[in-house]
Amino acid sequence: MSSQARIPPEVKARIEAFKKIREQEKKVEENMKKIKYKIAVLSGKGGVGKSFITASLAFAMSYLGRKVGVLDADIYGPSIPKMMGVQGQSVMATSDGRIIPVTAPLGVKVISIGLLLPEEDVPVIWRGPLSTSAIREMLAYTDWSELDYLFIDLPPGTGDEQLTIAQLIKDLTGTIIVTIPSDVSRVVVAKAVNFARKLNVPIVGIIENMSYFECPDGSKHYIFGEGVAKKIAEKYGIRFLGEVPIDPRISRANDAGEPFFVKYPDSKASKVILELAKTIAEIVEQGTGG
Repeated sequence: MSSQARIPPEVKARIEAFKKIREQEKKVEENMKKIKYKIAVLSGKGGVGKSFITASLAFAMSYLGRKVGVLDADIYGPSIPKMMGVQGQSVMATSDGRIIPVTAPLGVKVISIGLLLPEEDVPVIWRGPLSTSAIREMLAYTDWSELDYLFIDLPPGTGDEQLTIAQLIKDLTGTIIVTIPSDVSRVVVAKAVNFARKLNVPIVGIIENMSYFECPDGSKHYIFGEGVAKKIAEKYGIRFLGEVPIDPRISRANDAGEPFFVKYPDSKASKVILELAKTIAEIVEQGTGG
């Protein structure tokens, strides 16, 4: 018998898997060096319009002259491709394994698991390790070239995917938290704030979506509640960035795959989002993140 101990096959497999992860982590670090500002968009719960805010901020920032990309990290419910008008486009790969993102209106680059599925109604039925592996691969191998901003649309909550992004992107510029003005949202947003702080991720600020409906006569109706985001901002000492009003055309545009900010640039919601983008640019580019 050989005096050299044999390594069991299952141990070899684990070693190889660990090596692959370490290699991907190094590639993520190299890839992120080409991007000036990396902003994760987070919400404590679903249904608050986080992906809509992500897409709209990306378009607005591009409108302001920045080079922008969006990484859709919502593996199980990717809605970014449809909202940004790129659903059905093909993602190409180079001979050396680099992923070429698709280009949305205003030149925004987009990558999403939704663009890699054969049909848009095919569900992703993966356990946590597979979803985090997909995020690592998109971060490591997507060829963004050089960007000013990368917006990362995170899934709702504070689970594996959010933790993976926070740990992989070591120079994450910060996170933007999205909520709606309801008391239920207030409770879960507090968890999102504490999640970011425990991981030492700067909080750029909080945006309140679906804040009010404005009638043609100028009167405002607070359908879901009023002032919740401001109260959260005051309680936790974070910036209140602004309120995005309700506009029925947002839902119709999203359903049709027509980017709202591009289709209705003169709407009140689009004007507010443009001001939000200006504020965010001022905060992060002057290094005054929270």
